[in-house]
Amino acid sequence: MSFKPWKQPLLAALFVAAGTTAATAQDVQKAQRAIELGRYNEARAMLRPGSSPESAFELGRLYQMRDMPDSAAYFFNKAAGTTPFGQVAAGRALLAKGQLAPAEAQFDAAAKATKNKDTKVLTMIAQAYGEADIKEAGKSQTYLTAAQTAFKKDDPALMVARGDIYLHSDQGGGEAMTSFDRAIAANPSYAQAYYKKGVLDVRARNFNAAREALNKTIELDPSYAPAYRELADMYYYAGQYDLALSTFKKYTDLAEPSSSTNAQYASFLYLTKKYPESLVEVNKVLAVEPNNFTMNRLKPYLLYETGDYTGAAAAMDTYLRVAPKDKIIPEDLAYKNKILSRTGKGDEAVAGIQEMIKKDPSKACELQNDLATIYANKKDYKGAISVYKYKLINCKGDLTDQFRLATAFTGDKQYTRADSVYNIILTAKPTYAPGYLERARVNNYMDSDGKKGLAKPYYEKYIELSKAEGADPAKFKSGVIESYGQLGVYSATAGDKPGAIKYFEQVLVADPTNKGAEENIKILKTPARTPVKKTTTTTVKKK
Repeated sequence: MSFKPWKQPLLAALFVAAGTTAATAQDVQKAQRAIELGRYNEARAMLRPGSSPESAFELGRLYQMRDMPDSAAYFFNKAAGTTPFGQVAAGRALLAKGQLAPAEAQFDAAAKATKNKDTKVLTMIAQAYGEADIKEAGKSQTYLTAAQTAFKKDDPALMVARGDIYLHSDQGGGEAMTSFDRAIAANPSYAQAYYKKGVLDVRARNFNAAREALNKTIELDPSYAPAYRELADMYYYAGQYDLALSTFKKYTDLAEPSSSTNAQYASFLYLTKKYPESLVEVNKVLAVEPNNFTMNRLKPYLLYETGDYTGAAAAMDTYLRVAPKDKIIPEDLAYKNKILSRTGKGDEAVAGIQEMIKKDPSKACELQNDLATIYANKKDYKGAISVYKYKLINCKGDLTDQFRLATAFTGDKQYTRADSVYNIILTAKPTYAPGYLERARVNNYMDSDGKKGLAKPYYEKYIELSKAEGADPAKFKSGVIESYGQLGVYSATAGDKPGAIKYFEQVLVADPTNKGAEENIKILKTPARTPVKKTTTTTVKKK
């Protein structure tokens, strides 16, 4: 799932009408630049003092970027008039409200008044389609063709508009990329086109090209904050979560301080599983904007992930009570059911997920993990096992699903079957350290007194992997402590006191305050007393 409470603005500079004063024109151009960088409060402050149609037009764009169509239409209408500029503004007001046919009548009038030869007016119309939230392309191609004919060569702003129009279509990625490439060819220093190209490459998961384009954007304009945001997305999709988060922090450092920026940061923290930190940011936003839709959605998710199930239930009830039905997404209902499973309503939660699958069978595979989590929450491990088996057979399950199946077998005390699944995982991925640790634990269950030492080779392998080049000591620490501790117990059980002492000493290297290791060393070093009447045995404490 991806929460992105932001919208990418069209990045080409818009037309400033003839007759505008120099001071107003300068303010409009500065505001356009601020909108380009997502600095909406700054742009609004520049535009409010002016009463010109151009200022109102930019305010319309600004509110459209913020997904506030009513406000966008209001300001576009303030800029509307009988001139071609005013007719384009009137068309944008209608387009903001989703009224395509009446909007096109206004655009036709503007184009006709300039005999389809005014490149600025035609570019404005193309930009209107590029910035609108509409799937229908309408007559956009007609205006693009007319503009290209009038220009007689590729214009960077028009090519960016062309790319944005194609981005609205499901099959338009190729033509959009061609458009951005043409913009760059027309002006190799056009940062906006590199940015757009990078955004599209991120969407296509073409990470090398995305990194190249976005870094070029930053090279041309170091203040281009949105480029850092997209780079962070790229690293997130590539599974480089620490780098994703540090890059997103660069974005927030450059971006405008606002509730919107905090909301973006909260969403990204959620995506990178920094749940407590994300909850802090969500609460900051809600303190200023209590009706912020995305933050109200995110809050019950985060309360669930941080273990406040009662709070999560209350927050979810509040959210679902105020959310329009057409805005409720499957993830909302999945979290609702997971919360139910943690508040004593497990059967209701299972029924809820099954009802979701019944209504939309195409979501069956997508919802299996949530269903398994609900079974596990109610400690119905057999139910979880059945879910993972279904997923592996019907949903192209991977090694992660095998791992979860093994965990469910362990929860159900089917240790032999769990061990077999871990064997499958480690055969496929021999350097997967968590697999060795879990397999060791399963074998510990099958060898509770440690006399067979079934877990010994897996603990040893885990320690070996913890010393491999590039291994993160922090991530291995708790497993290393467990491994050395258990190996110490096995050595002591086998009568090898010196060997056991060495293992417990390694525990203290990793954790100098470990009382269990200290006590076991003390026991092992204490000389055995000669019994007078009967023999007493000291048992080494198992970790």
